[in-house]
Amino acid sequence: MSTNTDGLTAQQIAQAVAGGNLSALGATEAALGRIAKRDSVLNAFTDITADRARASARAIDAAIAAGRNVGPLAGVPFAVKNLFDVKGLATRAGSKINRDLAPSPRDATLIERMEAAGAILVGALNMGEYAYDFTGENVHDGPSRNPHDPTRMTGGSSGGSGSAVGGGLVPIALGSDTNGSIRVPASFCGVFGLKPTYGRLSRARSFPFVASFDHLGPFARSTGDLALAYDAMQGPDADDAACTTRPVEPVTALLAQGISGLRIAIAGGHFQNNVFPEAVEAVARVARALEATQTVEIPEAARARAAAYVITTTEGASLHLDRLRQRPNDFDPAVRDRLIAGAMIPAPLVDRAQKFRRWYRARVLELFGTVDVILAPATPCIAPKLGQATFMLDGVELPVRANIGIHTQPISFIGLPVVAVPVPLVPMPIGVQIIAAPWREDIVLRVAHALERMGVVAAPAPRGL
Repeated sequence: MSTNTDGLTAQQIAQAVAGGNLSALGATEAALGRIAKRDSVLNAFTDITADRARASARAIDAAIAAGRNVGPLAGVPFAVKNLFDVKGLATRAGSKINRDLAPSPRDATLIERMEAAGAILVGALNMGEYAYDFTGENVHDGPSRNPHDPTRMTGGSSGGSGSAVGGGLVPIALGSDTNGSIRVPASFCGVFGLKPTYGRLSRARSFPFVASFDHLGPFARSTGDLALAYDAMQGPDADDAACTTRPVEPVTALLAQGISGLRIAIAGGHFQNNVFPEAVEAVARVARALEATQTVEIPEAARARAAAYVITTTEGASLHLDRLRQRPNDFDPAVRDRLIAGAMIPAPLVDRAQKFRRWYRARVLELFGTVDVILAPATPCIAPKLGQATFMLDGVELPVRANIGIHTQPISFIGLPVVAVPVPLVPMPIGVQIIAAPWREDIVLRVAHALERMGVVAAPAPRGL
């Protein structure tokens, strides 16, 4: 029975385990071995749950031996951003302060659902402090590193998730996305990332950032794995007031339907500004493959980004006000200062941002009466160097941290479903956003799958390990 799972997809691992050609314990030990070998470079993990993983694997192997169904993710190792509650661990949320919390008594809902489908949790992953980060550079745990060039950023705040999947440590990881924190690391690390519709997947027992923006979702190296994980996690949850009561709508079986008849357009205006040549090339490759020639203007996207910043900083500041008062010196200074600034924003400005948000959502939804899919850059550039503070664009020096999410914020602001797909440019990959109307995860995943089958998008093998 083989135990070499390096390079296998989650689907391939699950099929081998269910078919008796690979043990769940073997798959688990292989993942733990890769982590031990490669994570000293990547710094993707903050916690390894080896004992728990081995116990889960043995239980799956015993269930298979007894002839029981073990689920579509049987024996598949996965890891989660350390803002997910993991039973027995303090939920760090990338911070120093949270390490003083008591161990979580129960797993996050999405962990429970992944395990119910047969997946095996192997650890928790590095992230930007309190998810207020686009770089992946954590001042307490050190930066997560890019698997294609360890001198470069992973993006954030789900940097460890992008690094762990891009580096081949695990085939699936879970992260969160408030303003771009799944799509940015997916772009920089060259993997697929799904930000579902707001309210589609439960956030119960995960540490919040901006409750009205927060989404949870998966990273994977293939669209098939992304869809498998998404399907495993769907469903209403009374423990998350925002989680929809819509019925489960499986997408895995729909991937092969193709994209015939879909109306696909390219986002213009804001989404064609402030981009480096590599982002232009990535969108152009995807558009050519999909024969997309129409351009649509998403109205007031720059203003949407500004409003997203206002709501982000004020909601984040409200959440952390006691910690800011009691332990200001235990924050990352960059995070602390932005939260303090958020606490001082006048209430009328927040009210204006929320009113604009409602107007903007209505205008964007009108676009989906004429198109089914909109293409846009996921990031303005390939991954910057670790520690890089600024970049030059059209002769203007811009701060890196503030501008990495320039194309993701106007989309998560109104909770649209998006798959970030990796375009394997040389020397570094970069992502493109596939955007659809609310609740149409099936469409974005079908388009991503079609591009993958064409060979236009793919998760490249790690080059920096």
